[in-house]
Amino acid sequence: MLVHAQLWEQARVDALAAGIKGLDFGPLLEGQRRYIQESDLAICHQETPVAVPQGPFSAYPSFNVPPQIIAASKAVGYRACTTASNHTIDQGTEGLVRTLDVLDASGLEHTGSYRTEAESQGVLIMQTGAAKIAVIEAAYGLNGQTPEAAWQVDLLDASAMIAKAKKARKLGADIVLGVMHAGDEYASVPNAQQQEVAHALVDSGQFTMVYGHHTHSVLPVEKYKGTWIVYGLGNGVTELSPTYVVNNEGLLVRAQFSQDAAGKWTASDLGWAPSVIVNAPYRWCSVASDAPQGVCASPAADAATRQRTRAVVESMGAAEAGAHELLITKDR
Repeated sequence: MLVHAQLWEQARVDALAAGIKGLDFGPLLEGQRRYIQESDLAICHQETPVAVPQGPFSAYPSFNVPPQIIAASKAVGYRACTTASNHTIDQGTEGLVRTLDVLDASGLEHTGSYRTEAESQGVLIMQTGAAKIAVIEAAYGLNGQTPEAAWQVDLLDASAMIAKAKKARKLGADIVLGVMHAGDEYASVPNAQQQEVAHALVDSGQFTMVYGHHTHSVLPVEKYKGTWIVYGLGNGVTELSPTYVVNNEGLLVRAQFSQDAAGKWTASDLGWAPSVIVNAPYRWCSVASDAPQGVCASPAADAATRQRTRAVVESMGAAEAGAHELLITKDR
């Protein structure tokens, strides 16, 4: 099994007045544990650069967040994080390198941004009990910023991603995941770039599944030519927004892969768990019908979030193609 989630754009910068020493983001993520603990591989997305432990910290438009969020993601069960986003170079080369160093120190593998040109030529391939899984990620842009070197961040380009996928296959990857950081913020449908790139990746025959993030809203799931495309995971952890309700919502997606008689791997099952960011205490909370932690906000609010998420997820035929809500009670 493989689990994907976009985790954080802002790691509660406004809660740091109590001091860096006692920061513990474990409770913020703890609700995700039951959804990922039995997976062979769980992947998150670290959208923002991290600061040194003492700060200074900053929020939008130039993020610099507490590094403890990375240790918390490792502790809850993630094995790797993608790192290419429109905020990757918010703190320049220093912030980019620092973030990758903290990921390394926490034991999380990563791809999408790089410290050296040689590093950028590699492919992230992870071994599971059954297969080797490659992850190839790219971002649509850098908010008008220019990296010190072009190779520092992978930018969205179908031909470049396909070339990297071919390299991954030559290196022995059984499953190749294409990951896009793209889309229109707070949208409920993928934009033309997302669809064109996702379809091009599938058409190449090199990718086993495609998924994405960036919009801060849940986007549809599509089965295109037999391959799953999850256009937008929404937010796993972010600043709670009173203005954009969709900003508080997310998906945790579990894909199960199987191999046919000819040796080809496909995503044979796709489950999704709807989530929301809530206060008191501030945390990630599943609003699945059998959510293990009970009510997130209120029964009515949870039902509204779940209904809204389902409507968007299934708007491109996902349910008819076999995608379903991930229910823990049925998987144990």
